[in-house]
Amino acid sequence: MSRPKTILITGCAGFIGYHLAQRLLLEDYFIIGIDQMNNYYDVRLKEARLNRLREHDHFLFERMSIEDREAMEKVFSKAKIDIVVHLAAQAGVRYSLENPHAYIDSNVVGFMNILECCRQHEIDHLLFASSSSVYGANKKIPFSTEDRVDHPVSLYAATKRANELMAHTYSHLYNLPTTGLRFFTVYGPLGRPDMSYFKFTKAILNGEPIQIYNYGNMKRDFTYIDDIVEGIIRLLDKKPIPIQSSALVSQAPYKIYNIGNHQPVELLKFISVIEEKIGIRAKKEFLPMQAGDVSVTYADVEDLMNDVGFKPKTSIEEGIGKFIDWYREFYHQ
Repeated sequence: MSRPKTILITGCAGFIGYHLAQRLLLEDYFIIGIDQMNNYYDVRLKEARLNRLREHDHFLFERMSIEDREAMEKVFSKAKIDIVVHLAAQAGVRYSLENPHAYIDSNVVGFMNILECCRQHEIDHLLFASSSSVYGANKKIPFSTEDRVDHPVSLYAATKRANELMAHTYSHLYNLPTTGLRFFTVYGPLGRPDMSYFKFTKAILNGEPIQIYNYGNMKRDFTYIDDIVEGIIRLLDKKPIPIQSSALVSQAPYKIYNIGNHQPVELLKFISVIEEKIGIRAKKEFLPMQAGDVSVTYADVEDLMNDVGFKPKTSIEEGIGKFIDWYREFYHQ
């Protein structure tokens, strides 16, 4: 009988990392989780996620920073790791204007440590989180992975694009199978408090006004967390294969996927769904566009459909309903 695969998940107490680890533990994988547990947002939420993961026998947690090269090497040396899913990062577009060094430390230096450990320990497959933010100032929609992404409009986006380029280099030089995942506005239960839907819900329930940027003239490809997790899981064993074609510049075992709902929703419509599920009308404060933000995100998911037969499908009505139910229970409202 073969041993269960061991998957290392960085950022396991984060939003996506927790949901992915929970699902894989239910499917009998052995999970090694890494998280720094920093205070970018309420640590109690991270602790709640982590406590749920600790209920499983096949879960091992290491509290550490991915910027710590020596600690990272020790984790990779402890066990035979088959697959790495790298989700740890300093998140948030607006925060990158306030604390840019945190993004270089975590997203660039930390990712460098991940790549080196994967190379040295001959990991079968590295999957890593990129972001729809890399599309930056692009005007063509839907966003395709074939589009050039040379004009980021935030440092966060620039670090994520840097990750893609660094990963491609390692795939090319060391034949490391590497898959980048461009996530589109992920939401759902146990989500991130810095995200708009979370802030809107909290403000509405507390009778406070919500801030709506670009005067509401925005669209987002909101993607429910379960769809994100399903996309990642289907790609775990889908190692990129070098394509021998003179038409391609790259022949490395490297590929990028969009994981988005492929159905952008107007921000005011999204807010109306939150209002409906809560049963309270929001007090609205309309403001100009924030620096580093974009007006539209829209994922082309054709590659995901062609390669693993999946595209996200959860409606915002269903997804927001589940989030509101969780929020009321977790915060006793």
